Amino acid sequence: MNGFQHIGAASDRVLDALVSGLEIEFGRGAGAALAHRFLEAEEVDFIWDARIEERWVGTYESDEEDGVELDRIAIRGRLAGEDFVATMIVDGDGNAHGMIGRRNFESEAAAYAAFAAA
Repeated sequence: MNGFQHIGAASDRVLDALVSGLEIEFGRGAGAALAHRFLEAEEVDFIWDARIEERWVGTYESDEEDGVELDRIAIRGRLAGEDFVATMIVDGDGNAHGMIGRRNFESEAAAYAAFAAA
């Protein structure tokens, strides 16, 4: 039987495994710096995958005429030991295309209050 755990709940363990693997490959001390670069390069996907809850905020009006309808979605989540609230740009298939903004919070309760007000 396979178990499923949301990345938001397992993000510290996932990050530790990433750092450990990178240290094995590139040496001690390089793992944390490289993991930080991975997170920066793929920030939108990591933040979207780490969401605990989401709420539709409205449509996203784009200047580009590419025919893709996008929505603004407020999310609350946890990644790398930090609670956050973010506003994401998401297509109808649930794929994140960008992030409008993100705030980190000291506690889950503070993030929840900010999410409720978003």
